[in-house]
Amino acid sequence: MNEKVFTLPISKQISPYISQRQLDELSVVVVSHPKVRAAVTLQGAHLISWQPSGERPVIWLSDNNTPFKTGSAIRGGVPICWPWFGPAGKPSHGFARNQPWRLTAHDEDQDGVILTFTLQDNEQTRKLWPHAFMLIARFKLGESCEIELESHGDYQATAALHSYFQIGDIAKVSVAGLGETYLDKVANGAEARQSGEVTFSGQTDRIYTQPAACSLIKDPALQRTIEVQHHHMSDVIAWNPGAELSCSMADMANDGYKTMVCVETGRLSKPLLAQGEQPARLAVTFRCRKGA
Repeated sequence: MNEKVFTLPISKQISPYISQRQLDELSVVVVSHPKVRAAVTLQGAHLISWQPSGERPVIWLSDNNTPFKTGSAIRGGVPICWPWFGPAGKPSHGFARNQPWRLTAHDEDQDGVILTFTLQDNEQTRKLWPHAFMLIARFKLGESCEIELESHGDYQATAALHSYFQIGDIAKVSVAGLGETYLDKVANGAEARQSGEVTFSGQTDRIYTQPAACSLIKDPALQRTIEVQHHHMSDVIAWNPGAELSCSMADMANDGYKTMVCVETGRLSKPLLAQGEQPARLAVTFRCRKGA
């Protein structure tokens, strides 16, 4: 799927390195730059691809029945979960990832591309959540990937940048920097502790409440480490569905869990607080380096 995005016909050439294309029902802003290839759907301001030059794809996207349909959530990429995380409301993970955003600014230079998307409250969002708001999502795409979510208004909100990463083999991957204390959602939110790096055997769904500012996804199968630097976060979520849940998900292949892991930048235990002229922020930066 990552490769397919870059072979789609161009419907609009926005700038030398930026084009708009159509993926089934969804419009996609595609970046083809000497330093990076990337793609963001207008629905949800959803990053579905980021690949620095000379590197394998870094972002995981399901290639099994993922609906690129208006109003349907995309399995993979980096969904923007806002103004709630998980089943706190309907739809799950909030409405921002299912709403049409606007590309409101773009820039490019020899190092990469910057894309800015905007979403404002409308009749549909006010039925789901009775607040006026403006969201700004900025993507700085080059040898690193920086995503910043800026929210304006007067409210509290939980949120996450729900990042799916492409890996070689979940059985061999470990993640450092998550901290010791977590809430185990597989065990109904029970508090738990661990020591050392996190490995994955079976379904894993944990909210780490005292994480370091940088998580390291060590992937010996692909001989690389993905650095995930969290900004303005209170929590980091680690998720892999495991074999049983993966088989039950219509938009994921039965063995899809083997090549993905989520390490998510979140504000759950300490919700985002936007007040007047003071916006709330949540951001993340990805980088790759050789060796695991």
